[in-house]
Amino acid sequence: MKTKKIDYILLGAVLAAVGIGLLFVYSASNYSAQITYGNKYFFLTKQAIGAAVGLVAMIAAIYINVDWLKKLWIVGVVLSVILLVLVFVPGLSIENYGARRWIGVGSFSMQPSEIAKFAYVLFCAVCMSRFDMSKLRWCLLPIGVGLLFCGLIIAEPNMSITMCMAMLMLIMLFLGGMKWKHFLLMLVPIAAAVPLLIVVEPYRLQRLLAFLDPWASPKDEGYQLIQSLYALGSGGWFGVGLFNSRQKYRFLPFAESDFIFSVIGEETGIFGCLAVFALFALIVLRGVRIAVNSKDKYRCFFAGGISAVVAVQSLLNFAVVTGSIPPTGLPLPFISYGGTSLVVFMTAMGLLLNLSGQIYENGLGGRLWST
Repeated sequence: MKTKKIDYILLGAVLAAVGIGLLFVYSASNYSAQITYGNKYFFLTKQAIGAAVGLVAMIAAIYINVDWLKKLWIVGVVLSVILLVLVFVPGLSIENYGARRWIGVGSFSMQPSEIAKFAYVLFCAVCMSRFDMSKLRWCLLPIGVGLLFCGLIIAEPNMSITMCMAMLMLIMLFLGGMKWKHFLLMLVPIAAAVPLLIVVEPYRLQRLLAFLDPWASPKDEGYQLIQSLYALGSGGWFGVGLFNSRQKYRFLPFAESDFIFSVIGEETGIFGCLAVFALFALIVLRGVRIAVNSKDKYRCFFAGGISAVVAVQSLLNFAVVTGSIPPTGLPLPFISYGGTSLVVFMTAMGLLLNLSGQIYENGLGGRLWST
């Protein structure tokens, strides 16, 4: 296989994040895995398999022709819609905690919303590179697809991924050059929809109240946030030590997945948290660098969109576990337990690394696209 020049700093950051994920998935899950499955390596093994598959997919994505992907901009949307609809089909749908967010056959399962986010980025990248987004009629294409995805995801229900998708839609429209008056006009119904979505589902209102005062319901809706704050607070500056978390002993729900950052904070302290922040900032900034130095609009929007997904989802996860926004289930990219998320994000990073090759082909300084 021909060697391809890529952004090795980005590659190293991604592999470091995956490695941290494997380490803390084991740390956060070994006790509950032993109690539940009789095997303390249960979650680690599944995550390691996901990492191996993700690594193969990432390498393949580095060498794929990104121009060929333009042909799949509609196919990706159609496939995503089909997969999102399948979560409601009995026999294929997997229900957990009252939500249908996964589809599966036998031991295989996947979360379609993880794929939909990046399919939407590809759709927007192609659409915005072909049409003049300063005209409202062309903006209706990404808005329509974005709202369709949001509607299917909120019906699962999955408020967290819906928020992520909505924020991604706004970012892509901003990058595409949507006029401010159109942008503000769209924000009005979106802002009005948020309180409506909270009111129509009682559990969302309860989560909002728990966010405002978690100690008002310490054994119910406020429990998870309180346990997360206990974990982060007990970590201090340097943490209680690797594998020494107390909250993972079934005090903190979803310690290996949505709230894994709480365990990281407990075991490594503020310095460990800052290191993870810095790692994600590095990944996002390298992605932005690739976008800014792209040779055409398609590559710019594609790289910018991939970077936006990582930025939005990681920031939302950090905000949830620190009590900065109401609690909602959202995995931390590369680190939280979850095979679909890990494989999809690593594949996306392969595409971003693929796009980084153009910087070296055109000179390390790169240039802003002009056409």
